[in-house]
Amino acid sequence: MDRNRTFIIWITLFIGLCLQIMPWTASFYMLKPHWLMLILVYWLLALPHRVSIGTAFIVGIIVDLFTGTLLGVHAFIFSVIAYLAVFKFQLVRNLALWQQSVIIFCLSVCYDVLLFIFEVSIYHTITMSPLILLSSLVDGLLWTWIYLLLRQIRRHFDIN
Repeated sequence: MDRNRTFIIWITLFIGLCLQIMPWTASFYMLKPHWLMLILVYWLLALPHRVSIGTAFIVGIIVDLFTGTLLGVHAFIFSVIAYLAVFKFQLVRNLALWQQSVIIFCLSVCYDVLLFIFEVSIYHTITMSPLILLSSLVDGLLWTWIYLLLRQIRRHFDIN
């Protein structure tokens, strides 16, 4: 029974991966949320004993394989995001949802900045514009709904 519960977590992460790699038009690309990061952060905060930095690393490797980026870039970024999320997870869990949204916004900005640093250092190209903060804003706004949806899934399947 415990395996089925862990399987549900991986299914939600897989759905996040599918949403993450789904192509968007160029005009809306700046608004594209970091779906996988949002889902991963939820599970990191809700069940830090089941979903850890190691899980984030594995998810990052999978993203690298699917997106064709240099192997390890997203693994490192997701590991850093996971560390920042679980560093004070008890505090973050007890905050109001709007306060958690601000933290999610900051984590999303961190994700974008780390990705930018890797792109500049590896590919020597600058592809970031200030409009990328719009996707971080969308992440912050989506957090409440993602949180409530995944909490409902967690309660329905009794995942502890």
